[in-house]
Amino acid sequence: MSQKSVAVSLAENKHLSFMRETYARHVLEGTGSFEEVPPSLDEIETRWRVRESRNQPTLIATCDGQLAGFAYAASHKERSAYRFTVEDSVYVGPRFIGQGVGHALLTELINECTKRQFRQMIAAIGDSNNRASIALHEQCGFRSIGIATGVGFKFDSWLDIVYMQRKLL
Repeated sequence: MSQKSVAVSLAENKHLSFMRETYARHVLEGTGSFEEVPPSLDEIETRWRVRESRNQPTLIATCDGQLAGFAYAASHKERSAYRFTVEDSVYVGPRFIGQGVGHALLTELINECTKRQFRQMIAAIGDSNNRASIALHEQCGFRSIGIATGVGFKFDSWLDIVYMQRKLL
């Protein structure tokens, strides 16, 4: 598919239903998330508000005026010593895969996290067969730091997590 014009901005409350719908599809059909039951809209809102309270950005992408995907940075770990390290998540709607939406989202997420003085970004990519996500992260300057093999069980299969890292500051 060809690259389209993608606009990325900070997500607002009005985008939460789209984020829930998009994420639910990834939960139910893919291995990029190890959740097996899609969270409710209330849970999506709670997670968004927690990120907002921690100055962790959530971004929304539009493609030709249509909502196309979202990305966010969340705490890598809860202990205070990790407060300058975030973990990224990128989810693209099925109609927009392969059109540059993920790249635009991750690029802007890196920029936004750098502006907010985060130091490191970690990618915990579900499923070592998730070649598109691994390639996206490589294109955006992440390097592989390891694989945790067989740590998730979904769709009757044991799944790996591929860890990647990118320095921000």
